[in-house]
Amino acid sequence: MEVLLYIAAIVAAIAFLILCISLAMTLGSLKTTLRSVSETLDGLTNQLEGVTSETTELLHKTNALAEDIQQKSEKLNTVVDAVKGVGSSVSDLNDSVRRVTNSITVEAEKNSDKIAQVVQWSNVAFGIIGKVKDMKTERSSGWTVYKPDNGQKRLPSPGGH
Repeated sequence: MEVLLYIAAIVAAIAFLILCISLAMTLGSLKTTLRSVSETLDGLTNQLEGVTSETTELLHKTNALAEDIQQKSEKLNTVVDAVKGVGSSVSDLNDSVRRVTNSITVEAEKNSDKIAQVVQWSNVAFGIIGKVKDMKTERSSGWTVYKPDNGQKRLPSPGGH
């Protein structure tokens, strides 16, 4: 029975040796895998640092752009307010012109008889002036009087003076 005990101890020792060898192989494989994972993580860290710096730069540019847009929006609001003011002024001017036109129209309608009389009298006056001019041209149908030119030499008068 003692022999069986030694055989059992040898089998147990061999089994333990196989277990240790397989465990060592597994740990070696795990070491290789963990080294690969570590290298991958280092690469990812470097890439994330690049992405982080680009993201930070993009964020700064976005903030600057937003600030620029804000300033331009405020300037545009000023322009819009000015255009609104011009529109109000033009509207007020249109209202004033409309009131003046209406008052002129009302006054013209009130005085239309007087205006018609003035037009008739002015036509009569122009007619009279035309007839007077016609009469003047008919009267002077004889001699033509010429005025002397100051630059011309004069002939001596018959009396010698």
